[in-house]
Amino acid sequence: MKKFLLTLLALSSISALASTPVEIHVPVDNVFSPKGFDSNDNAEVIISGYLPNLCHKAPSTSYKVIGNKIHIDVKALKYHESNPFCPEVQVPFVEAINVGVLDKGLYEIVVNEKTRYEKDASIRIDESSSDAIDDYIYANVEYIERKDNGSRIVELRGYNPSDCFELEEISVMNNGKDVYSILPRMKQVADFCPMKMVPFSYEMEVPNNLKAKSVLLHVRSMQGKSVNSVFPNR
Repeated sequence: MKKFLLTLLALSSISALASTPVEIHVPVDNVFSPKGFDSNDNAEVIISGYLPNLCHKAPSTSYKVIGNKIHIDVKALKYHESNPFCPEVQVPFVEAINVGVLDKGLYEIVVNEKTRYEKDASIRIDESSSDAIDDYIYANVEYIERKDNGSRIVELRGYNPSDCFELEEISVMNNGKDVYSILPRMKQVADFCPMKMVPFSYEMEVPNNLKAKSVLLHVRSMQGKSVNSVFPNR
């Protein structure tokens, strides 16, 4: 009976540990810095990484800007690994961090500083050409759909809020390293714009002039948002 009670107590302790998470830093693979942010934009830094196993949940990010340095922490909740429901399966994630409106200049980025997962990068902010938050209206892209393996064709899919907007062009720029910034610019073709959700699918070919093994497709969307997907650059 005593042995049975001790076993129950041990199992109870393991269960309590497994159900009490702690927040820890998690591995980061890449820090992506899209080109094209001005001093009147809400600039973004995009992080890709992975959770080491299924005992890690809910990746989250935080940041602070001190001078010309952006400090970013990438953490997740870790549950006790003695939990039997903890398969050794890595879970990839992509997180976009809105670092706010920044003055023009070059900013150093440090992610998970002073940990074994520390990564460094930089981002340049250009001077704005107008007082407007954005000079263009972008399509309301919600996700990026890839074609067959090996193809560089993707589809930008989503819903525009009215049928008075049409696609004018899809402009692409890159940061010279590992990001394609994709700008699906819209034009207004009627004065009257009734609220009407209009589905769209815009097909495009991903350029092939960056050498990184994986590149980020950073698609600007309506209302200052973005959609981001890591693309194998074969």
